[in-house]
Amino acid sequence: MDKLLKSISYIFHPLIMPLLGVIFYFSKSPRYVPIEIIHAKIVSLLILTIILPVLLYLLLKTIGLVKTINLETSKERIYPLLLNGIVLLIVLQRILTPSQSIELYFFFLGILVSNFTCLFLAIMKFKASIHMIAISGIFMFFIALSIHFSININGTLALVSVIMGAIATSRIHLKAHSYIELIIGVFIGVIPQLILVTYWL
Repeated sequence: MDKLLKSISYIFHPLIMPLLGVIFYFSKSPRYVPIEIIHAKIVSLLILTIILPVLLYLLLKTIGLVKTINLETSKERIYPLLLNGIVLLIVLQRILTPSQSIELYFFFLGILVSNFTCLFLAIMKFKASIHMIAISGIFMFFIALSIHFSININGTLALVSVIMGAIATSRIHLKAHSYIELIIGVFIGVIPQLILVTYWL
């Protein structure tokens, strides 16, 4: 059970959530987008939101600013969150502009707000759950998409709900977070998406 709960934290790592949101969007959007454009955006986001942050983490670890991939202390989170915020700004400027895809633009803008909120809390020495921020943000985005496109994705929403519960259980079991850190993480993930959805829904 210990190995299973630990694996959940790695399988549903926060880094992969934005890309999953983009893939889900393109799979459900009724708008025609050339497949070449979809592939280009997915590859670009794979490089910028997953590969680049991993390389930056390795650099931070090499110079001693972080110790483990779990970022166990609030102090360790500051530089990774700051760099991730810069990466997200690049994505918003170069990859997902409002004229190309307003839904994805505001989805990533919400992620950026959540990122900097988590950074602010880390500076204040509070360690909100980044796992819960990521999964709850994508959950809110999926709900908004279902309303926006008038599609039934109840099965997907049920699955994401189960995953949210599994992640929360995993983080508590591994003593990575307290209950309040998980709850605050959910709010940080949901509220920016909920506010920004009014600009495109």
